[in-house]
Amino acid sequence: MALSPAVTTLSENEHEVFLDVAKLLLTYADNILRYPNEEKYRSIRVGNPTFSTKLLPVKGAVECLFEMGFEEAETHLVFPRSASVEQLKLIRDSIAAESDQRLRGEQPVQTTARVVVPSASPSSSVPESSTAASSRPVTPPPSPPQPSSLENSMSFFLTLQSNFQHVMLYESLELQQKARNQIPHQQLSSVAEDKLREAKEADPECKLGKEDFLVLELLRWFKQDFFSWVDCLPCSQCKGRTHNALPLGPTPDDIRWGAQRVENHFCQNCQLSTRFPRYNNPEKLLETRRGRCGEWANCFTLCCRALGLEARYIWDSTDHVWTEIYSLSQRRWLHCDSCENGCDNPLLYEIGWGKKLAYILAFSKDQRQQSLSPARKKELTERLLVELVEFISSKKPKPGELGGRNSGSLAWRIARGETRKADAGTSTQATGFVFTPTEKEKSDRLLHVRYNSTKDQYCRVSNDSEVTQSWDHCVWSKESVFRKVENDWEMVYICRTEGSPVGTICWKFDFSPAGMKIKSFSIMASSQTFHSGKVSWNLHSGQSTTEFSGDGKMQSLQSLSGSSEFIVVAELGGGEEEMSWQNSQLFRRSLKEAEAEAEEEESSFEILIHLEDA
Repeated sequence: MALSPAVTTLSENEHEVFLDVAKLLLTYADNILRYPNEEKYRSIRVGNPTFSTKLLPVKGAVECLFEMGFEEAETHLVFPRSASVEQLKLIRDSIAAESDQRLRGEQPVQTTARVVVPSASPSSSVPESSTAASSRPVTPPPSPPQPSSLENSMSFFLTLQSNFQHVMLYESLELQQKARNQIPHQQLSSVAEDKLREAKEADPECKLGKEDFLVLELLRWFKQDFFSWVDCLPCSQCKGRTHNALPLGPTPDDIRWGAQRVENHFCQNCQLSTRFPRYNNPEKLLETRRGRCGEWANCFTLCCRALGLEARYIWDSTDHVWTEIYSLSQRRWLHCDSCENGCDNPLLYEIGWGKKLAYILAFSKDQRQQSLSPARKKELTERLLVELVEFISSKKPKPGELGGRNSGSLAWRIARGETRKADAGTSTQATGFVFTPTEKEKSDRLLHVRYNSTKDQYCRVSNDSEVTQSWDHCVWSKESVFRKVENDWEMVYICRTEGSPVGTICWKFDFSPAGMKIKSFSIMASSQTFHSGKVSWNLHSGQSTTEFSGDGKMQSLQSLSGSSEFIVVAELGGGEEEMSWQNSQLFRRSLKEAEAEAEEEESSFEILIHLEDA
């Protein structure tokens, strides 16, 4: 039978200390076993004087509660309905056996218990080594701190314990398989291989690996196609806007999935509350696919592990979480923020958002090092040394680290002080892609490109229907725009980032390297505006500018005949008040209608160019 780390640690305390704490722990366990339907026995307030002065300071005590199945819930420890009563009884009996031996005057022996890991509980196992646990005093301090300070210390300690245990959920093979069933991993892997091949062709000295590009594709898919951000849910009755009101009580099913907190999104018109449980179980998040940064990082870290990427969960005491992924080819950890679709931008929060960071802690399965092989321990030590050197090295911020936050409503970001430059409309990414004729397109003297917004892919019809995924992968430049997927409304479109007065996208075509020019030109673009929103479409060629309509109809334009290059520019502006960013949209399409028309290849943007020799 495997040793129970918590009971073993508890047994190391002095005789009287052990007996006092054992009595408390047995009382907590016996109350649940005797009165399984009484909610009051399933909750322990961390600020309770008995708990905070007699149990908290004793090493192994809180760990025993976690091994029993208790979970952290802000100001309380809670034994959820989903927790294993058998597990509780095993730990309880182990403590009782040790206590009985001591009361009989026998020498204490090492107590054993099988620690069962319930699949639905993030608090079902305890790290085999924990600095936080070993650093606490063996006996209660003579002068306990004030309650507020004590509760803050306890909250920090419980956060450490909870995260230590929670990351072990990501190692469940069954849960990883559920995540893989949701991820288009073959498609992402194929795109990653193509990107790696392109990188090596451009730079034969490229040291990057396939997993580096897989991370980028996984981030893009998670942000654009899978998960959605929640500020306030639409009213479940009238679909109108709601606001956050006083929280609601969790149901047993909410608690089962780790949602100790339930937000109340209240509709003034209907006087109706729409419930938003803040689930903490990544298995449930694979189903709901929505939330704020906590839910995003939680579910994304699971997806990383499901694809075999070595990942760790990062907790920031100033209220943010993200993921880090170890790059084998670069031999270092890469910062990954799924909310922002950002990779390797570790200075984003301090430089871009203006956050004053305090504690940043990483959690992964490798913190449970007692069972690791000597080779693995050596590898982790070498990584740590490299990381420490990286920490003390001076760094200059990269372009991707200069902008403010783009996830969440503008009001929410302003309240958190995380707007900075991006919300002033200065976040620009020049992707630099240029459409030039392939050998087949030169031979056929035809370049025909379509963009489908629901599939989010370009198709070069004239080049054997070659497909490129993601709207911004064929963009020459963009500023303050992003692809919005409204899962609640089942709509998709491109719009401005919140707070940006203007957003632009440019596509560039150049036929001069092929020695060709335009014989005839046709274009179709779809855009939609609401209230006072505006979208303008223009073609720039040399000194000439031609405006055209975004009404979704194909138009033939003679002004480009004879030209060898041009740029298509879409500019989004106008709108009313805080929702102005949504009042001008490109390529708006219903996801539901797209499913019904799956056999059709309807385009949102299309360019047809007949070419001739220059």
